Amino acid sequence: MCLGVPGRIVAIDGLIAVVDFSGMHRDVRLEIVDEPVTVGDYILNHVGYAIRRIPEANVQDTLDLYERLLGEPGANDDDLIIANVQDVVQVTHGR
Repeated sequence: MCLGVPGRIVAIDGLIAVVDFSGMHRDVRLEIVDEPVTVGDYILNHVGYAIRRIPEANVQDTLDLYERLLGEPGANDDDLIIANVQDVVQVTHGR
C-alpha cells in the first residue's frame, strides 16, 4: 500500500520545495505535481515528490483524515481500511 503525506510548503527554490510535515521540514520535488504551487499551499507527498496540490477547501479534511489514519492502533478497528493503513505505518515507520 502507498500512503501520501500532506504537508505545507514553506519555501520553494526552482523545482525543490521545503515542506513542513507537522514540524519536520523535508525537501520535496515538484516536477510531477498536478498544478502549480506556491508557498503556503498544501501538497500530497509520495516518496519525495509532490503529486497533488490539496485544494484549500480540502486541507482541513485531509489533515483530519491523516491524523485519524495515524491514530492509536485499535482505535478504529471497525474501519478495515484505517486498520490496514495503521498496520502498514507501524511496519514501515515503527510507530
